[in-house]
Amino acid sequence: MKAIFIAYNQAYNEEIVDLLGQLGQRGYTVWQDVGGRGSVDGEPHLGSHAWPTQNHAVLTVVEDGLAPKVMNALRDKDAAYPDLGLRAYVLPVEEVL
Repeated sequence: MKAIFIAYNQAYNEEIVDLLGQLGQRGYTVWQDVGGRGSVDGEPHLGSHAWPTQNHAVLTVVEDGLAPKVMNALRDKDAAYPDLGLRAYVLPVEEVL
């Protein structure tokens, strides 16, 4: 199994969760109003007066075969709207309770 952590601009709102559902992934955890700044480019998303935009984040655990499909769909979304900001990380899951 794989864990996929996805951080994205709040403008995507529910699109990321909808994307997971379209791929058949039911379970996830979402955090709203997450601050941050990308390591390469883009503006900070800090929810402040100077930097009002914020991020959301999702963590989902998927079967190994679904992880590439999720990542490809996220790459397509990021390519369509590169200025919004979207990052995703795939991590191994060693144990599930």
